[in-house]
Amino acid sequence: MLKGIPKILSPELLKVLCEMGHGDRLIIADGNFPSESIGKGKTVIRMDGHGACEVLEAILQLFPLDTYVEHPVNLMEVMPGDTVETPIWDSYKEIVKKADERGEKAFGHIERFAFYEEAAKAYAIIATGESALYANVMLQKGVVTE
Repeated sequence: MLKGIPKILSPELLKVLCEMGHGDRLIIADGNFPSESIGKGKTVIRMDGHGACEVLEAILQLFPLDTYVEHPVNLMEVMPGDTVETPIWDSYKEIVKKADERGEKAFGHIERFAFYEEAAKAYAIIATGESALYANVMLQKGVVTE
């Protein structure tokens, strides 16, 4: 066991976070996201028993967000005509605000199919058991300056 590491972060996920470099992207996927097909040939880490908020909060304790891009955090846009609510986005904004001084300004939105294309280029995908719709979030890694 290690001190100061959130217990939710498995050795496999810690290894991936360490391997990632500046500009690499990480997807925290909800339970409906096609993680295995989008992540074919990539690292897919299963965290089915956990929600996206708890995973995001734990990761951001160790993971610097990219300061060289306008939106190091991207959400999948709601499809036009879809009336689903996205209260989880407010939770994400609160979590990110604790980790990054840009707060809500760190967020961007990517159209659903473009999000899939970008996710296929990500370094890794974390498949959570999150049941909220449109709960997929893409993080872009920054540099550690301390």
